[in-house]
Amino acid sequence: MKKIFKYSILIVGIFLVLDIGRYAFIPKVSELKKTNPIPSAFMEYRAEQWREEGRDKKIKHKWVKLKQISPYVIKAVLISEDDKFWNHDGFDAEGLEDAFERNIKDGKFSAGGSTISQQLSKNLYLTPSKNPIRKIKEAILTYRIEKTISKRRIIELYLNIAEWGDGIFGIEAAARHYFHKSAKNLTAMEAAKLASVLPNPIIYNPIGKQKIVLKKANRLYKIMLKRGLVIPDFREIMQPEKIDIGDLLEEDDSVSSTLEIKEEIKEEIMEQKSPELEPLPSE
Repeated sequence: MKKIFKYSILIVGIFLVLDIGRYAFIPKVSELKKTNPIPSAFMEYRAEQWREEGRDKKIKHKWVKLKQISPYVIKAVLISEDDKFWNHDGFDAEGLEDAFERNIKDGKFSAGGSTISQQLSKNLYLTPSKNPIRKIKEAILTYRIEKTISKRRIIELYLNIAEWGDGIFGIEAAARHYFHKSAKNLTAMEAAKLASVLPNPIIYNPIGKQKIVLKKANRLYKIMLKRGLVIPDFREIMQPEKIDIGDLLEEDDSVSSTLEIKEEIKEEIMEQKSPELEPLPSE
């Protein structure tokens, strides 16, 4: 009986090693340099979920290049999801530590602490499961992606496959669905609202009245305004000024912004009740 048990453990161990180890070689990550990976694993997961539920539903998606996306969207998403994006190698040690502590406190795998690169790996090739095995696979894929493709391509891929609602994938589909315009024409506040729902786009609505979304969007907008990324209307009239996407992408302000995010946004996302909302600034 003991031998059977030992052999069973050995077989399970070998299976896990092979199952995890294959991600060091497949899929072929280098193809991401030029190929747009549609549908993603996450899109297929949702489609299968709908079939099991008997729902006749289709994915809404339209691919756009990075230059066709409003710089406000790029910055709002980076501030909200991964403010150290340009400086890390795919992993945020501080974020992972905070997530680990929260999981220990909650007694479950609830907080992820994932970077945009990790989220991209999950959305492209894996499932939304939070189990440790999936996280190991995600880490392997993240390492390979960071070593193979550029940061600009990573953010382009992420914005094009991220889920923004039930069946709504990619920033272009989200912009058209919620604001009836293309992604390149989104305003700073619209970008902030879209970035605010990324923790759980099935529950949160960027154009709804949920206090947690409105409050986070307000915070994101204020941070963007403080950094000079949003130009008030009167300044645009008096001193016309173009926002160059290259300048925004290469800006290095991760230290100060990380503190802002921790103090002003992070805890509020996890809470179910929020204090009264301050008036949203007008653009």
